[in-house]
Amino acid sequence: MTTLNSISGSAGSLSQFDPQALPVSAAQAIVLQWVTPLAQSERVPLRDALARVLARDVISPIDVPSHDNSAMDGYAFNSAALPAHAAPDGATLTLNVAGKAFAGHPYTGATAPGTCVRIMTGAPMPAGCDTVIPQERVERSGSTAGEEPAVDPVSAAVTESITFRADAVAPGANRRRKGEDLARGSAALRTGRVLHASDIGLMASLGVVDVAVKRRLRVAFFSTGDELRSPGEPLDAGCIYDSNRYTLGAMLRRLNVEPIDLGRVRDDPESLAATLKSAAESADVVLTSGGVSVGEADFTRSQLQTLGDVSFWGLAMRPGRPLAFGRIWSGGQPGAGRAALLFGLPGNPVATMVAFYQIVRPALIAMSGATPQPVPLIPARCDAPIRKRPGRTEFQRGIAGRDAQGQWHVTPTGSQSSGALSTMSEANCFIVLAHESADLDAGDAVDVMLFDGLV
Repeated sequence: MTTLNSISGSAGSLSQFDPQALPVSAAQAIVLQWVTPLAQSERVPLRDALARVLARDVISPIDVPSHDNSAMDGYAFNSAALPAHAAPDGATLTLNVAGKAFAGHPYTGATAPGTCVRIMTGAPMPAGCDTVIPQERVERSGSTAGEEPAVDPVSAAVTESITFRADAVAPGANRRRKGEDLARGSAALRTGRVLHASDIGLMASLGVVDVAVKRRLRVAFFSTGDELRSPGEPLDAGCIYDSNRYTLGAMLRRLNVEPIDLGRVRDDPESLAATLKSAAESADVVLTSGGVSVGEADFTRSQLQTLGDVSFWGLAMRPGRPLAFGRIWSGGQPGAGRAALLFGLPGNPVATMVAFYQIVRPALIAMSGATPQPVPLIPARCDAPIRKRPGRTEFQRGIAGRDAQGQWHVTPTGSQSSGALSTMSEANCFIVLAHESADLDAGDAVDVMLFDGLV
């Protein structure tokens, strides 16, 4: 982000909106216009790749599976032994057991017509065999279940045989083909994927030792306010504990970025300016908490106008209306030094979380180089009336669940005050009320955004 193009002029359509009350959808679009995915990558050991963003496609160096193999425990044979046409009811087929095949210990002998091979799950299919009959569908002779097959005392040959209904299995059944899961040279995982535990296992199955991932996004954050105290400090008269910094740190760790905690900053223009410039020097993104409203001690707004370029100052959103988005420069003025995107979040705890999840989180994911995955909205019935004023998007805290018929229902969690952090802990979802919607009656349809996978 070294361009001097004005961020305040982003989305030339800004002129049609009030920058103090921008619709949420417009704000999200503007922010994403100014997101530049990280270019730098690094290689990390496979064990350390969980939740990292894949920087290059993972190309399979082998066929998976590497050979035709059995999908279950049973008996492998050539399907030519099956009747060419529909077998009469009750018709059976008897095959002699020529040997055994285990995973890691294939059967290398010949399979003559009328014979089969005892085979275990994952074992390579013996030459000439293309079908597996599950062991529970056969009757064994020449041995007792659980015992080794009988052996001819003269020839030392195994005398076991199996019998099964001729219509009990179709030709080619229960065989996994070579390259069926992944063919050599095909893409196993695509660039931009956030790696999950299953992906780690998949790469291990390909023999991958290390993997190219995007470097972690560096995000600096701090709280502003003379009234703030850290947990463990004495709580003086008129002071409160700083919850936002801890909340922000936790939300950032869930995204697997590199958090840079800059602590608390006093309500002082010079202290704030110094912290902002230092943050821009070391981080890709800067998050502040508090100081973006119009109070006499709210200096973040004025410092942003001095140090950088601002796109908007407020959203038509509840909670989370006072939210600033722009860009700051480490040199103290536009174009001087290193640039970082800045989100000035509101000071009220719930408003901070709502603003982070709805505006900041998608931007950080995109900047990390990950392929965006929108959080799904689930239709539900609201079990209580909700008061709502048209002209703003609301994210109310709720408790959602399904009834006996599988229908989703949701109930607001009482107080929707932007300072009532306890209701965020009580809730399991946001009730998303659209920009244009008005009051709702009990039983009306709403959308819910579940916290699972979000928070």
